[in-house]
Amino acid sequence: MAWFYLIIASFGEIFGVASINMYLKKKSWRWLITLIASFAFGFYFLALAMEDIPLGTAYAVWTGLGATGAVIMGVVVFKESMNVIRALFLTCIICGAVGLRIVS
Repeated sequence: MAWFYLIIASFGEIFGVASINMYLKKKSWRWLITLIASFAFGFYFLALAMEDIPLGTAYAVWTGLGATGAVIMGVVVFKESMNVIRALFLTCIICGAVGLRIVS
């Protein structure tokens, strides 16, 4: 169940970052409250996940999923550009969060 909580927590980060973008564009109280609520939601589920998952692992996975989701949301929802360099760094984030090991 802790891993499920961690995935839910990453959605809090993803929507929190999207809310930052919307707040910067519209400067409304609605988006500021949405931003705070999204991050609070994410932190709550991160705390639940960290009851069973070690801090280093939970934080790495949470930030990796959150950063990846935020980039994908930026490209899909906010029409940000996707190029080879951005895709390369996104792949590095995913591999770092997953812990991909290259064997030679």
